[in-house]
Amino acid sequence: MDLEKRPAPQHPAPQQPAPEGCLTVAIRIPVRIVVLVLVVPVRMVWDALVVVGRFLRDSVLRPLWRALVVWPLTALWRYVVVPLAKAVGWLGKVLLVIPLVWLYRYVLTPVGHGIAWVARGIVAGLEWVYARVLTPIGHGIVWLLKGVGAVLAWIFTPIGRALAWCVGGIVWLAGTILNGVGVALYWIARILLVLPAVALWRWVLAPVGRVLAVVGREVWDALGHAWRIAGHISLAVGRFLGTLFRWIFVEPVRWVYRTVLTPVGHVIRDVVLRPVAEAARSVGRITRAALASARESVREARADFRRMLFGEPREREAVARREPTGADTRTLGSSTTALTKD
Repeated sequence: MDLEKRPAPQHPAPQQPAPEGCLTVAIRIPVRIVVLVLVVPVRMVWDALVVVGRFLRDSVLRPLWRALVVWPLTALWRYVVVPLAKAVGWLGKVLLVIPLVWLYRYVLTPVGHGIAWVARGIVAGLEWVYARVLTPIGHGIVWLLKGVGAVLAWIFTPIGRALAWCVGGIVWLAGTILNGVGVALYWIARILLVLPAVALWRWVLAPVGRVLAVVGREVWDALGHAWRIAGHISLAVGRFLGTLFRWIFVEPVRWVYRTVLTPVGHVIRDVVLRPVAEAARSVGRITRAALASARESVREARADFRRMLFGEPREREAVARREPTGADTRTLGSSTTALTKD
């Protein structure tokens, strides 16, 4: 079976940009030059304010906000509101919930059961009255009304048809009159209002609007281009000022710190601080030894004074121990107990 040859899919050609008019080209370059001159200082001031604002936000406002608002509110919530809420909750549970539960369980529930039983009795009585009394009466009234309605319909049907024919004629006449008046008003409004408004829009407002749209679009595009170019200029100026600040202030300070202050600090540490620290440690050791010797001397003097007043303390007499000591300890092989004597 031969396969049908399908035509290759055709891709739509890319749309070419619409050619621009001479008015657009004549307006674009002067507008962009003027807007660039006006926007560059504004963009540089804006970038400077952004940098200052970020610095103030991160270094001043955020810590100040935390110190003045966040931390006090956190402490208030944690140490005042939460304990107070727990206390109020416990108090409400004790004073309201438990009494209400008791009231519902032991008072309202039995009363409700009694009311429900009485209501069931009343509903049963009403059902009996409806089924045995009201329903037959209602059927009789309906039969009577049907008879009266049939008599009235036989009497008033011709009169109703005549009235309907008259009303229909009046409605047709009024509709014809209103239709004619509406057509006349339509043509009057069309001639006096619509046609002049269409002419004004077509020959005055539309051309002026097109010119203003071209000018506004070019001004808007010029503002966008100028803002982007001013951003690049502001970035270059900021980098230049940052580099200048680094070479004028940061690098000299770093060089002074690295080549002057660091060696001087090392010399002061090795020549002054370390000997002073060693001397202080030696003085501390000597002071501690002197204090220990003084405490020992005071302790010995106090002991001598006590012996001089009260005499030597009596030596404790040795008390015979019930258990043998040393090599005389009891073993299972010895005969020192009544159970193991021969």
